[in-house]
Amino acid sequence: MKRIIQYILMLNFAFFGISCSNFLDLKPDQKMAVPKTLAHCELLLNDYSAMNTGYPTLGEMANDDYYLNASDWYSVSEYEDQQTYIWAVDKFNLNNQWQIPYKKVYLSNQILDVLSQLDSKQDAQKYNKVIGAAHFFRAFAFHQVAAIFTLPYQESTASQEMGIPLRMSPDMDYKSVRATLQETYEQIISDYKLAIAYLPVSEVLKGRPYKATAYAGLARVYLDLQNYALAYAYADSCLQLQPELLDYKELDQDEGFPFARFNKEVLFPATGQYSSVLSQYMARVDSNLYLTYELHDYRKTLFFQPNDFDFGTYAFKGSYDNSDAQPFVGLTTSEVYLIRAESAVRTGKVTQALLDINMLLRNRIDANHFTPVAENDPDKLLRIILAERRKELIFRGQRWSDLKRLNQDERFKKTLVRVIDGKEYRLEPNSLKYAHLIPELVISESGMPQNKR
Repeated sequence: MKRIIQYILMLNFAFFGISCSNFLDLKPDQKMAVPKTLAHCELLLNDYSAMNTGYPTLGEMANDDYYLNASDWYSVSEYEDQQTYIWAVDKFNLNNQWQIPYKKVYLSNQILDVLSQLDSKQDAQKYNKVIGAAHFFRAFAFHQVAAIFTLPYQESTASQEMGIPLRMSPDMDYKSVRATLQETYEQIISDYKLAIAYLPVSEVLKGRPYKATAYAGLARVYLDLQNYALAYAYADSCLQLQPELLDYKELDQDEGFPFARFNKEVLFPATGQYSSVLSQYMARVDSNLYLTYELHDYRKTLFFQPNDFDFGTYAFKGSYDNSDAQPFVGLTTSEVYLIRAESAVRTGKVTQALLDINMLLRNRIDANHFTPVAENDPDKLLRIILAERRKELIFRGQRWSDLKRLNQDERFKKTLVRVIDGKEYRLEPNSLKYAHLIPELVISESGMPQNKR
């Protein structure tokens, strides 16, 4: 058993998109190489580091929630990270931002392949949990890759725009081909719907998804697609099953990392890859954003701490992973409340939008100073909800996707600006750079087209 699992995890270094003939020559005895039972599949899913960590962070590095001082920027060791910060990458050579999420796809495909050969009735409950989880992990990984490496979704052009490779088999001896953006999201949605069908209502294992988790993932997808009716429906289904929020007044603002891992808001724990650019010692919170948190907003002291080494600046400490420089990119009930609130106001449900945004803020602001939002004008209320979304989800992996979709609306377009030693760098709304470059090795070995510049 142990040897089987070790072998599968060894496959994690394999690169999905290259010819694998040389790699295949190194395979050990096939009798010991491939998982064959439901128990083997469950063990693979339970490997937290393999399935729940290492998602792409290029969107976090490129967004406008923070800035770097020039001296820190020059000290960034990875050239690609440094250039990503100023949106100037002309060739991307680091493979991990692409490779690691595709490891999760490979493992999910391996599990689904094994399950297809088993009798689902032998242990139906466990079988359903495992197959549902495998579909969930594949959907989540595909969505994370699509959010970084594709252009914003527009219904009118999605059938022509380039999506991502949809690896649907554990067979590694074939090259990757880019699906269309429409096909990409159709597959993500299909996987999430299958996850919903199979997953249980509750799950005791902290890293594993359950039904509310899949509803939340699908709500996030439909928000990206700007299908607000369905984003509302799936957010609502999630919150019917799991509505809990943390009351921030109960947390210790003096803690270095005040949020416990796997706290009751966390529907699915997941983290991005480590980057020194995003560490507390480099990333300074955007000062204008920091000022939007009111004095009696608990987030102001729970999310941020003053930098002793740089007076008047602040670092982020509010990770839901209780760690530094590995952004939490998982799913939480707080995000789902914001999805339902935004989708509600966009679909004419102003009363529901008010209920949701006030439910969230009651758990974030000192009750002695809390005034419920009472705005009934849909446009003004939408602006309030979007402002709260940005404040709540800072360093939570969503800002890049939000910029991509909101830039399509004249009301919310934003040009991002960086300044290094007096030189200004700009990222214009709807720039082709919102689709990060795919690593060169993937392009050269697979022959698939690179993102446009």
